[in-house]
Amino acid sequence: MPSKFYHLLFILLFSFFILSCDANLDIKPSQEIDEGTALDNDANIKRVLVGAYANLRKSDLWGGRLLLYSEMLGANNEVRWTGSFTQPREMLNKSLLTNNTFVTDTWTVANATINITNNILEAIPKVNEIDQDKVKGEALFIRAVVYFELVKLFSQPYIAGNTSVNPGVPLILSPSRGEENNGIVERYPVEDIYKQIIDDLTVAEQILPDTNGVFASSYTASAMLSRVFLQMGDFASARDAANRSINLALSFDKKLMSNYADAFNNESDSQEDIFTIQVNSQDSENAMHLFYSTPEFGGRDGDVSILNSHLDLYEAGDDRLQLFQERAGALRTDKWRDPNRNVKIIRLAELYLTRAEANFREGTSLGATPLEDLNRIRRRVSLPEKSSITIENILKERKLELAHEGHILHDIKRTQGFVIDNNNPALTYAFDDPKLVFPIPEREILANSKLIQNPGY
Repeated sequence: MPSKFYHLLFILLFSFFILSCDANLDIKPSQEIDEGTALDNDANIKRVLVGAYANLRKSDLWGGRLLLYSEMLGANNEVRWTGSFTQPREMLNKSLLTNNTFVTDTWTVANATINITNNILEAIPKVNEIDQDKVKGEALFIRAVVYFELVKLFSQPYIAGNTSVNPGVPLILSPSRGEENNGIVERYPVEDIYKQIIDDLTVAEQILPDTNGVFASSYTASAMLSRVFLQMGDFASARDAANRSINLALSFDKKLMSNYADAFNNESDSQEDIFTIQVNSQDSENAMHLFYSTPEFGGRDGDVSILNSHLDLYEAGDDRLQLFQERAGALRTDKWRDPNRNVKIIRLAELYLTRAEANFREGTSLGATPLEDLNRIRRRVSLPEKSSITIENILKERKLELAHEGHILHDIKRTQGFVIDNNNPALTYAFDDPKLVFPIPEREILANSKLIQNPGY
């Protein structure tokens, strides 16, 4: 993403969407954002759309921390946090405080991003007619994925049931300006949040261009739909969406990299990437590199180390083992080794594994048999093909293929698994344990009388 867009964004965000950062001086709900400049013309609206992408790429969201949260909460005694930051340590130890600044910042930036997309969607008639579908589709995509990340972290998992009762997050579909909405909103049920996510992504898939450079495209939206449906346990819909995304992506020359290591540490998107957050030397925000890498590669001191209990899961000869190296006194993953590299959000490999799992559970073979999709993943990492498979085989392959990319917690939740405590292996947390759910930030509870805090906080 060209740096000149971010220079424009820097000016724009300070003049258009200014958040109150000091709760002691001015406590307002994070949804309440000053109106500022009106979105009154095509160019202005498109600049604000760049601003929505820029918010999405911040470290608080897809710039890395959302991936880190999943790895810390779902560590399962396979990784360890050894850094000096207390915020991830609270996640690892299942001892989150309501004033955890990482959690608070993610909530704040997420809701600000949703408000930006709501402003864009309201102003769509002012966009040049030829570009209206594209701009609308991108705004819907961004709003949907932010809501998806929020509901996964701040609410009970969909698979836990009671979706019409369990509180999700505030659902705001119109701009919050001044006294309008006033930021005093309640948490909608989990079911309502997922319905809105699906509605947004469904429309986005239909109206986005088939390919759209580094921005959201039709096959990006269908890929995200497959992830949403998988989280819900709607395997037929997950299968169909993954298959649509695969077929369209392949038509634009997407493919698995022949060498597994080549899927990572790329200066630009690889042929395997379905969607990434763009990072370069001018816009170098990548929290996964910051925390997972080591000083010789521009990281910190190696805040996240990999334990032997994780390595023991791999078969001998698995090429994925080559991405684990001893550095800075511990074992590291090289998926996040190099600086100024893009953050992987969706890879083609995930879609093959989603299609394999969904086909297997449904007893179907849409696009390919589950065995064919599983073996294409195994062949790529020099493992022998299987002649038959179980659901356990598919889930294990998914865990190893997508390891340290922000999937583990959400896969544990949707499959009703458990997390082993990192300090006491005899202690486990069920998939619906309140300790695997973020607290609503204390600042928001103080500012919004309608917000209900999660159990255990």
